[in-house]
Amino acid sequence: MKKLKRNVNPKKAFVMAIVTNGMQVGLIVVIVAYLLLMPEAVMHLPMARYILAIAACVVIWGGVVDIREAFATRKLMNQLDDMDDTITAMETLNNTLRAQRHDFLNHLQVVYSLMEMEEYEEANAYIEKVYGAITSVSRVMKTANPAINALLQVKLAACEKAGIRVKLNIQSAWKDLPIQGWEMCKVLSNLIDNAIDALEEVTDRQLTLTLTEDLKSFRFSVSNNGPMIPVKSQKSIFSAGITTKATGHGMGLFIVKKVLNDRGGDITLVSDAERTEFSGWLPKEITPVKENP
Repeated sequence: MKKLKRNVNPKKAFVMAIVTNGMQVGLIVVIVAYLLLMPEAVMHLPMARYILAIAACVVIWGGVVDIREAFATRKLMNQLDDMDDTITAMETLNNTLRAQRHDFLNHLQVVYSLMEMEEYEEANAYIEKVYGAITSVSRVMKTANPAINALLQVKLAACEKAGIRVKLNIQSAWKDLPIQGWEMCKVLSNLIDNAIDALEEVTDRQLTLTLTEDLKSFRFSVSNNGPMIPVKSQKSIFSAGITTKATGHGMGLFIVKKVLNDRGGDITLVSDAERTEFSGWLPKEITPVKENP
């Protein structure tokens, strides 16, 4: 995978902040000492004005560097939070798979015992129960990306808890996805969470997730049968601070669109009385994100 952007080094940011602030403090101390020790007549010389101008430039430069590094560090922390969520989801899926493997022999023994006792109906019911538990996990194990598989497992569990029927239409393994798995998880997670929220007041709750690809791009869509998003809101829904929720900051869809746009992809919305669908895509070969010098 190509490197898409400059990595932010927290240690470097820390050192830079110490150096710039140290220079500012040192220069201010020198200036104050100079102004206090020099005779009053010297205060009106051009040299004093030059020193003050230099001090002002250094202070401004230090402030700009501090602000830039603060934003870069905050961006890194947001990335670490997203990676932490992905790792947690992967641990959950791994524990589920390990538990299934551990219990598999026990399941076989129970079925064998029931059949020996000629409790065929009980054996059949037990097999159906076990089969349902296994297939609920195997439904999401269809992509080549472990992070995405883990995310889908977590979101399927959330939908099941909320009484939402989920249709997974995974037509591609999404092998060699051109961005980090946790970044794609951030995109899908925001869209699925929005769909779950949109279905709160719907009786027959349905959510459909499609993952596919063509010759040039990876494609996905998340749709639900919740209420229509107002036309006025549709035009600005990907802008920062815009939300249709009673509570929320309106940054989720803005982040989704930015992640895709930065890599040459995009996302669109179709919403009517029957369904609301977000459809997005990423090119298979993307241009590296340009960083400001």
